Amino acid sequence: MIDIRLIRKNWQEVEAKLRHKEPTVELAPIVALDEEIRDTKTQVEKLKAKRNEVSQQIGVLKRQGKDATDLMHEVGAHAEQIHSLDNRLTELEAHFIDLLARLPNLPMDDITISQSPQDNVVIKEVGKKPTFDFPFKNHLELNERLNLFDFKRGAKLAGTGWPVYRNLGARLEWALINYMIGIHLKNGFMQWMPPVVVRRDVMFASGQLPKFDNQQFKIEDKDFHFYLIPTAEVSLNGLHSEEVIPEGELPLKYVAYTPCFRREAGAAGSQERGLIRMHQFNKVEMFCFAKPEESSAVFEMMMASAEEILNGLGLHYRNALLVTGDMSFASARTIDIEVWLPGQNRYYEVSSVSNCTDYQSRRANIRFRNKEDKLEYVHTLNGSGLATSRLMVALLENNQNADGSVNIPAVLQPYLGGLKKLVPEE
Repeated sequence: MIDIRLIRKNWQEVEAKLRHKEPTVELAPIVALDEEIRDTKTQVEKLKAKRNEVSQQIGVLKRQGKDATDLMHEVGAHAEQIHSLDNRLTELEAHFIDLLARLPNLPMDDITISQSPQDNVVIKEVGKKPTFDFPFKNHLELNERLNLFDFKRGAKLAGTGWPVYRNLGARLEWALINYMIGIHLKNGFMQWMPPVVVRRDVMFASGQLPKFDNQQFKIEDKDFHFYLIPTAEVSLNGLHSEEVIPEGELPLKYVAYTPCFRREAGAAGSQERGLIRMHQFNKVEMFCFAKPEESSAVFEMMMASAEEILNGLGLHYRNALLVTGDMSFASARTIDIEVWLPGQNRYYEVSSVSNCTDYQSRRANIRFRNKEDKLEYVHTLNGSGLATSRLMVALLENNQNADGSVNIPAVLQPYLGGLKKLVPEE
């Protein structure tokens, strides 16, 4: 959440920056509401002061044996006004928090201003696109003989967008997850296994609510009111809500594997079939809490850990610094790591590393005590490390052979009993 003091200081400037992310943002209603709340609080304080003053006068009159009826009526009138204004204040503050929570994070000053993902800035490329001397297949065509995934039976269980991983498909998925976790542990991350359901306030703290409520899967009945997490970022951010983290423990570097659940699967075009876009997918998530002055260095560390995975897998990829309009709601700076998928003839994101500055920590109230012994909000950073579904597509399509077999990268072979190749079934 944005610091209201920034808006009070120069709301027109803040509004202009926010419109670089969301052109429809308007801060005038928030500014007016903030002023009304402060004016109402001032009225309440004055009324309470007057009530206390009159109450003291009543005490004096009673001790003197004099009639204090009129003053008692006055105190009663003040109490009614205070009660009415307090109720009004509760309504105003709830509306104010809702409006403030719908504002995205401010983009950093060096981010390219644009609403088009076509303007994302490619800042690094590693490797080259593969070339084939045979008609190559996409992952769905390869799967016809490899039988790694069963989309029909997945649809039978839950509908489209819920695939079933089969035999070596399931084993290869677990190999990827274990390989990635191992890289992050080597790089100093602590592993967590959080729940895949969270309360509403935890979703709010990460920035998923209220704006994106209609994109979430929910469990709603008389006993439970939960959200299925769209990413482990939500759970990991919530671990330290309402806490003061000792300065000496920062930065905290966490990693977790979870399934992730998103309603928008299938919203894109028909070319995004198979594993490209699903309601449920697996992801290894990096999440860090850092002091503000450390967050840029932590960001680079997270990028390096994600890239190490792709380098180990031998995949061609590129890094793109996102423009203002393509960044996530809570992010101030994001770099997408994109792999080349020959079957789709385009790059697809497999990791998105973001610095959310103090946006999430304000919502979750996560602070530390700085060198001046003052409480300060931490910076939070998140990054896919990595999402497996598109990574699986990249492995299959980039490592295919003319006979429909697929070479398994050497780093994954130990997790598969030394298996070096996926061979089509007869």
